[in-house]
Amino acid sequence: MMTDMNMKEFLNVLSSSEPVPGGGGASGYVAAVGMSLGNMVLSLTTGKKKYAEYQEEIEESIKKATVLTDRLSECMDKDAQAFKPLSEAYGLPRETEEEKKYRDEVMEKALVVASEAPLAMMEIIVEAMELMDRISIIGSRIAISDAGVGIQMLKAALNGASLNVYINTKLMKNEDVAQDMNTRADELVIRGNELADKVYDEVMDNIR
Repeated sequence: MMTDMNMKEFLNVLSSSEPVPGGGGASGYVAAVGMSLGNMVLSLTTGKKKYAEYQEEIEESIKKATVLTDRLSECMDKDAQAFKPLSEAYGLPRETEEEKKYRDEVMEKALVVASEAPLAMMEIIVEAMELMDRISIIGSRIAISDAGVGIQMLKAALNGASLNVYINTKLMKNEDVAQDMNTRADELVIRGNELADKVYDEVMDNIR
């Protein structure tokens, strides 16, 4: 389980020839760190008289951020589990027509599973971005730059996860399934990047 690794262990495996973790696991890691930064901003804001009008919302947001961070870190392991069948499918024999047919069938199913994991991650990342948007407004001004760093990390993770969708859908023979997944990914990429850029620009305006 990658969530049980310390940072050094994770980086050592990531930089090795092991099939997982790869870009998906790294994206989950970065997204979890990004949301944690948002939670830090909230932790530095809660209980402060200056932000008393938001206290109830801040407390609720801390709970949401904690859950989202956990869900994003879990995406690391879910991505690895989803990629395993695909990595095994690549190694199937394809000498005879029967072997080729069987391999193609297994590959097609594995490609769908391997695409669903990063798609699910992208959906959670956009949820985190929406919360970060609010954090950048109600959070302490002395820590607002951390909200900016967090949103940039979430943006990188979102775009990174999308690459894992597109590289798999391109290999699918079922064009309808591939197009449906691409459309879902496209919508999340557009929505997430627009939101991330908005938050980043607002944070920059506040600190410059």
